[in-house]
Parts: sequence; C-alpha cells; structure tokens
Amino acid sequence: MINLSPEVQKAVDAQQPVVALESTIITHGMPYPQNVETARRVEAEIRAHGATPATIAILNGQIHVGLTEEQLETLAQSRHVAKLSRADLAACLATGGTGATTVSATMICAARAGVQVFATGGIGGVHQGAENSFDISADLQELAQTPVTVVAAGAKAILDLPKTWEVLETLGVPVIAFGQDEMPAFWSRASGIKAPLRMDTAIDIARAHHLRGTLGIPGGQLIANPIPKEAEIPSSVIGPIIAQATADASKHGISGKNVTPYLLQRIFELTDGRSLDANIELVLNNARLAAAIARELRSLA
Repeated sequence: MINLSPEVQKAVDAQQPVVALESTIITHGMPYPQNVETARRVEAEIRAHGATPATIAILNGQIHVGLTEEQLETLAQSRHVAKLSRADLAACLATGGTGATTVSATMICAARAGVQVFATGGIGGVHQGAENSFDISADLQELAQTPVTVVAAGAKAILDLPKTWEVLETLGVPVIAFGQDEMPAFWSRASGIKAPLRMDTAIDIARAHHLRGTLGIPGGQLIANPIPKEAEIPSSVIGPIIAQATADASKHGISGKNVTPYLLQRIFELTDGRSLDANIELVLNNARLAAAIARELRSLA
C-alpha cells in the first residue's frame, strides 16, 4: 500500500535522513505552474541541506512517499483532487482515488513509512468562532497521536491562535519555538503569545524527539519556526486584512474545509500577492530546519 519513490527508497536503504512534505500546497495552495515550481524549490532546498525530500500523495488508491518528476507534474495539473485528512484517507485508498494530504494525513503516511520529520507551512487549529461551530482541525489530535516532528511557522494566522495553543497544551503536545521566546504567527514573527518551550539548535529538537520515543510518550512535537525577517508581514499589517477576509467568508457562507482555502485566496487578493510570497519563503525556511533535524536524528539512531 505504501510506495517509496526511487530516490526515497535509496535514502531509506542507505539510512540517510528523509523529510516528509505535504501535497495540498501543490493541489490547493497555488495555481499551476507556480505550484510545481514551488514544490521543486522546496525539495531542492531539502536536498541542498543534506536530506531527501518525500512529498506524500495518494495516487490511484496507493500511498506514495516521494513523487517522481512525472508524478509531481501530473498532480500539479490535476483538477478536483481530494483534500485528505485522517477522516477520509482510508476511504480514498479503498475507492482507488487520488488525493492530496493535509498535515494530519501526511503525518500518518510519513510515520507508516518510518519518516520522523515533516516540513510544512502552518498547521491547522482552532478556527475563529469555534465555540459555536466546533471547527477544530484534525492536525491537533494528530500531533498528540503520531510520532512525527512537524516544522511549521506556527499555526495559520487566520485561526484563533490562543485557543489553538491551549488545545495543544491540553493534548500534551510539545510546542517549541525555534530561536525566540514568542510564538510566531505564520506570516508574522511575533504573535504576542509566550512560547511554552524554546530551543535554539536542531540537535536539541532531535534529542527531544528521540527521548519521547525512548520514554514511550505517544505523539509528535510541533516546532514553531519564525518566518525570516526579510519576508514577514507584521501583525499590524496582516491583522486587519485577516479580519476583512474572515468577515467576507462569513458573509458568503463559507464553511468546513472550504474556509481555509477561501481565506488564503482572499488574503492573497487583499495583499496583492504578498501573502503568497511570504508563504513560499516560510516553507523554504521550514524545509531547511527540518533537514537539519532529520540529519541530527539520523546521528542519534
């Protein structure tokens, strides 16, 4: 059921570090050909920093850990690709479908393939108004269950960040800010929220991951890696834009899985594309850190 690409198989056989990547950024994050160009840039960044990239997707009812150039190109141009989380991953496999993996589904597939580190943009979390809608991403429960270290620029800034961090604390998920005492907020380096934990080196993060396994503690850990200074959109700038986009979503009755892609597209429009540029830079930054953590984990094996 799990197919490793030739590149990933070679790395696994040689016990070399591997970094998982999700595929929704390709199918639901940006238009063609920018989506495939960005995917290739992220994969190249991981290779340049000493690890092998493994973009994960479901193709014709099979889990693919690592995509060939042809598969990546085909997925980038595909339409009506399912967006898969924990809830619908098995159903897609059972019906021979094709789907892109979100954070939760990517973690599941990565863990089954023995990949311990995953780089993404931002995790899902508690949506604004969740006290009425109960709209909470499956990503949070996945972090509590699946032993993968996830490197992200925090949770997506369109979410209720304080509630997101509270839920992760309740679930016992280590939330570690990299190199600063404050939690980042996706497009912004600062959120005004103190980080529960701080680490400054990839080796410390790798040791923490390794020791959780040694102690038999289930679940993974979230590494909140701030966007590079030169690429960030300060909270004072992006905050009012997020508020307008959220109001627009409510006005148009957007709900469920459609909320996040709608908000990201609306924010892209309101920032004249600046939000997407920042998104690409933060993903590249997360890929670099994830590669370093994967290298250190391999040294601890």
